[in-house]
Amino acid sequence: MTVLVRPVTAADVEEFVGWRYEAPYDAYDIVEPLEDVVAYFVGPDVECHALLEAGELIGFCTFGEDARIPGGDYSAEALDIGLGIRPSSTGLGRGAAFVDAVIAHAEATHPPSALRVTIAAWNRRARRVWARCGFRETAHFSVHPPVMDAKHFVVLVRG
Repeated sequence: MTVLVRPVTAADVEEFVGWRYEAPYDAYDIVEPLEDVVAYFVGPDVECHALLEAGELIGFCTFGEDARIPGGDYSAEALDIGLGIRPSSTGLGRGAAFVDAVIAHAEATHPPSALRVTIAAWNRRARRVWARCGFRETAHFSVHPPVMDAKHFVVLVRG
């Protein structure tokens, strides 16, 4: 099926804020107050997009600073990507299709010299998906205090 990428709406944000993941992926649960999260994701400083399949919200992505983890070295020029997939759509072998749709949108709208993603080091599933889509590990870093229940992160770059 084709994955459509379009700007996020407040209704999209209200839906994905309610997504709950099983451990250890529950580190990705959004627990901030709904009003704050909606204002953040639809605000002008965050470029958030919804991923739709057959008209159904299956994920969201962000581009730019929102996709960065404080403490990482982002001095090299690249477009940073953040991605969240609906819990019921994860672990089904479809991750590359979701990532490919996000990459296509990024390349069509931002023509970057490189694409970059930062992933919690423990999330081997996500690391494998991005690697299958042409991303290569370029850096590792640690943060304290932990971010999203993670201390160690991996930066992957394509391009």
